[in-house]
Amino acid sequence: MFDHMNGLWSGYMGIFWVLLLVLVVWLLLRDRRGGSRRHTSAREVLDQRYARGEIDREEYLRRLDDLRKD
Repeated sequence: MFDHMNGLWSGYMGIFWVLLLVLVVWLLLRDRRGGSRRHTSAREVLDQRYARGEIDREEYLRRLDDLRKD
């Protein structure tokens, strides 16, 4: 009886380690692809700076024109 339980316990531990390894690999791959991190475009940064009042309208329009040229 104990041999059967020992084998069953070993099976559960094996499943646990495989699932843990899959979780770690998934988290690493997710971070590489940008998963929860979002890249902000230059236009979005410019819009945010203008909205916060860091740059005035003239500066905003000048930089926006520069971005459109590229």
